[in-house]
Amino acid sequence: MTAPSLRIFVGPQADPDTVAAVSAAGATVVDDVLDAEMVVLTGGGAAALRELDHPGLRHVQLPGAGVEKLISDGALRRGVTYLSAVGAYGPACAEHALALMLALARRLDEYVQGRRWDRVDGTTVFGSRVCIAGAGGIGQELIRLLRPFGVTVDAVSRTGHPIEGAHRVLTPDRLLDAVSEADFVVNALPDTPATRAMFGREELTAMKTSAYLVNVGRGPTIDTTALVTALESNSIAGAGLDVTDPEPLPDGHPLWSTPRTIITCHTANPGVLIRPARLERTAENVRRIIAGEEPIGVVDLDRGY
Repeated sequence: MTAPSLRIFVGPQADPDTVAAVSAAGATVVDDVLDAEMVVLTGGGAAALRELDHPGLRHVQLPGAGVEKLISDGALRRGVTYLSAVGAYGPACAEHALALMLALARRLDEYVQGRRWDRVDGTTVFGSRVCIAGAGGIGQELIRLLRPFGVTVDAVSRTGHPIEGAHRVLTPDRLLDAVSEADFVVNALPDTPATRAMFGREELTAMKTSAYLVNVGRGPTIDTTALVTALESNSIAGAGLDVTDPEPLPDGHPLWSTPRTIITCHTANPGVLIRPARLERTAENVRRIIAGEEPIGVVDLDRGY
């Protein structure tokens, strides 16, 4: 006798590609959410989660990697396993982080604004020391991308467990040690109560005046006021920011006019890559759940990610 298939509702927005992906992974797509054990969320955020929730729900695949807003809105409840897309977008975000590192090192931010032949001397990523705070999907992918550059990587992670390619792995209480030696500091941290403003005045002051800060994690993990002060006083060499606090960054905000700053408006994960990565992660988790295996990206409500 064939075991019953995992029953999945895809919504609230109809999405034929998602339906095809979960069907190919072995699940049965149902039209009524009350018949579903699992929901693959296609939009709508907290309001949609509340509307689709019901006592028989066991799993929810979320479309994004960040869940802090859903948690703060009280949209996630115990008794349901929520799966984020954490790690699915790692390659794209790591590539963007590397692009910002290279642009800052070679002072491309200044050259693109130039209107006359005026040479400025840059530096190099080759042979540099890089601190990566947040050694999850983005951080580990960045370590892989940096291998040809012969860099020394200090990774900062919650557990401090060894990470392939990292010279050393430090726990957050040693963040100051890591940033003080780095030529590039890359922030790939999630936004949780423990990481909020982790990069403040003390950490920015500890950085070398020749060092660059790149943020492809979450805006609130950096104290914006302290960052503006550090950039305006030249206590760090520059910053590449894909995320900011606040976000969107308002017109006229001081960050727009700080020296040696590149802001890319949360575009590290381009649309051309988001959809296939999301579909691949969804199908993989459906296969794992059907096989009785641990799915990827289980959200820990206590840790906030």
